[in-house]
Amino acid sequence: MDEVKKEEVKEKEEEIKEDKKEVNCEELLAQKEQELKEWKERALRYAAEVENLKKSFKREKEEYYKFALEAVFKELLPSIDNLERAIEAFKESENLSALKQGVELSLKVMLQTLEKFGLKQFEPAIGEPFHPEFHEALSTEEREDIPDGGIAKVYQKGYKLHERIIRPALVGVATGKKVTKTEEKVNNQTDLKESAS
Repeated sequence: MDEVKKEEVKEKEEEIKEDKKEVNCEELLAQKEQELKEWKERALRYAAEVENLKKSFKREKEEYYKFALEAVFKELLPSIDNLERAIEAFKESENLSALKQGVELSLKVMLQTLEKFGLKQFEPAIGEPFHPEFHEALSTEEREDIPDGGIAKVYQKGYKLHERIIRPALVGVATGKKVTKTEEKVNNQTDLKESAS
């Protein structure tokens, strides 16, 4: 009988252990479900924050591009004012010399202002070799005084913005003097006479 009681006690203990395990599993599952819910909420909040940041950056970028040239324009306004004053002064006095000086001064100030912001003007020299990265050829000219492929004429100056060409200089390129057939025959006859002697 003692053995039967012992077995019953063991069975009861095992049942209690099983019940405790089930309770622990249920508590653990509930705890994990709560953690999962919290992490989902955090992920949603972070996703919303990231989306808000994207929108904010987009607005700031649009605002930046919209007003990026504000400083340049503010610097150029005095040159525009000077040109307007020069035109008004010319209407009153019709002094061409004063108008010319006013326009030249305004151009100088305008170019200095643009240089502050990295824009530089360049003009190739006559005779300088043609470089396709800096120059755009509009025409060719037969020139004896300029080497073949050199610049014969400058139609328009070029501009660089921080060492990047934004407008190449428009130029005419020199070609060597073309030899006509008659000149070629005369040169050949001269060469033959010289080689015969």
